[in-house]
Amino acid sequence: MHNNWTRDQTIIAFNLYCKIPFQKASSSNPDIIKIAQIIGRSPNSVKMKIGNFGSFDPELKKKGIVGLTNASKLDETIWNEFNNNWDELAFESEKLIANFLKKKIDSIGINESLNLPEGISKERLVKTRVNQSFFRQSVLSAYNSTCCITGLRISPLLVASHIIPWTQSNDKTEKTNPRNGLCLNALHDKSFDNGYLTITTDYKIKVSERIFELQDDNISAKWFKDFHGRSIIKPLRFLPKREFLEYHNTKIFENF
Repeated sequence: MHNNWTRDQTIIAFNLYCKIPFQKASSSNPDIIKIAQIIGRSPNSVKMKIGNFGSFDPELKKKGIVGLTNASKLDETIWNEFNNNWDELAFESEKLIANFLKKKIDSIGINESLNLPEGISKERLVKTRVNQSFFRQSVLSAYNSTCCITGLRISPLLVASHIIPWTQSNDKTEKTNPRNGLCLNALHDKSFDNGYLTITTDYKIKVSERIFELQDDNISAKWFKDFHGRSIIKPLRFLPKREFLEYHNTKIFENF
């Protein structure tokens, strides 16, 4: 019989909660099996812990998904810490995984390429890459690896797009917060970043007329005009915060 869950094990389980679709949390899920082996718990135990975290998630509750009911005080503490300081705790969870593997945090296979300001320290670079990797996995998981505009499901062509840009985001509550993310295909990600389209606070796609001034033909209609006014495909969890969308609507959209 296992001992009680430790804080470190619980933080790692929360990391996994963020990075796999909730509906795929089963004891046969390869990611659950992998984490269970790393932290010395059974896959079923890890699956149950993810269910515990689901009981705190307001987005799941709105969809009638209640999670499990035997969450511990420690589970609630970790949930509250992550939701109030994504940047620090996302990094801490990845560092703990590296510690369990007896590896350095900068050697666990982070493949994100970032455009970072010059002069950034190596420590900050590693943390940024770790957190960006966590952000990408959490956002794509929330949308079940589906572009929220087009429904495209080809993972190499999908981007975890920041709503408030990374360079303008607050470290503690925005940079690594999955609710500051959208799953977009590469074309619409670039268009979103450059202000050619936005998502309104009622989760509808709004396309700038500037696109049609530049190119008004079947191609622009197919990739832009046809989506204007439609609702996005909403994520199961980590629904974008309206204040983040409002920022993009007013500061980024059509700010050419």
